[in-house]
Amino acid sequence: MNRFSLVLSSSVVALASSATMSFAGEKVTLYCSAQEDWCQVMARGFEEESGIKVNMTRKSSGETFAQIKAESANPKGDVWWGGTGDPHLQAAEEGLTTPYVTPMRGELNGWAISQAKSAGDKTIGIYSGALGYGYNSELLAAAGLAAPSCWKDLLKPEYKGHVQMANPNSSGTAYTTLATIIQLFGEEGGFDFMKGLHKNINQYTKSGSAPIKAAARGETTIGIVFMHDAVKQAVKGFPITVVAPCEGTGYEIGSMSIIEGSRNLENAQKFYDWALTADVQSMALQVNAFQVPSNMGAETSPSAPDLASIKLIDYDFTLYGSSAERKRLLKKWDEDVSVLPQ
Repeated sequence: MNRFSLVLSSSVVALASSATMSFAGEKVTLYCSAQEDWCQVMARGFEEESGIKVNMTRKSSGETFAQIKAESANPKGDVWWGGTGDPHLQAAEEGLTTPYVTPMRGELNGWAISQAKSAGDKTIGIYSGALGYGYNSELLAAAGLAAPSCWKDLLKPEYKGHVQMANPNSSGTAYTTLATIIQLFGEEGGFDFMKGLHKNINQYTKSGSAPIKAAARGETTIGIVFMHDAVKQAVKGFPITVVAPCEGTGYEIGSMSIIEGSRNLENAQKFYDWALTADVQSMALQVNAFQVPSNMGAETSPSAPDLASIKLIDYDFTLYGSSAERKRLLKKWDEDVSVLPQ
């Protein structure tokens, strides 16, 4: 090889290397725990607006937490967006996420900021939604069952085989259910409730929204979910009735966190700020996501559950989002509830 060829070859290699480094820097890996269509809207929307490539994976809150923990020695994700706040708080406590103070804070509701402060700025609230359940009115009538209106109604023997909920190990929705029942009835009474409910459960799903989708398809009568997920099925035209339980209920602060050791930290922060803007949070309406957004200027659907009219408990996010309490309760559920005959 002559000197000219050697120089040219070296230049091409250098340019190729530079281009590769540039391309590698213009990406962000998003772990999404909201509904699939909303995750897609967020990923594609950020790509179009920023020019930054988004690699998105959708999993439930519990699954995403487990993945981030498993990858902690060699992080592959950059941002975790959506899903219940409890596992986000646990991730913060265990050092799996990193602090970031967004300039968007002045536009957010107080509950979103409280979520951030309780986690040392390692997470922030992006939406809120109340827990409840929905039932298929046609299946209920066909089975000759009375319409339930309270949590304790779901324990009635006539509902055996008619109720579905997610597994609290994989689903943030189901863990919120477990924590809510304990806060309503005390730990002993709460676990007695879960044991009674277990007798009526026909399936524990992986995803929190799966039970109400099954009810909409006619595969189960009742699905325990966040109320906005039940509203989504009703708006689609399925015979779903949404219930805010009479005893009161818990709620979620859906959250967003930047993963500790992010390989694309600057892009992760850009996504974080973008996701908190009013226009972006209003995009939820494109996919009939009926949560209450954290940005005070974002649009909320008139079909969204009115949190002011629902009897909400004073949900203890600090306690039930702690690593030790979450592990303890899940272990107790595994040992005392899931193993029981149905």
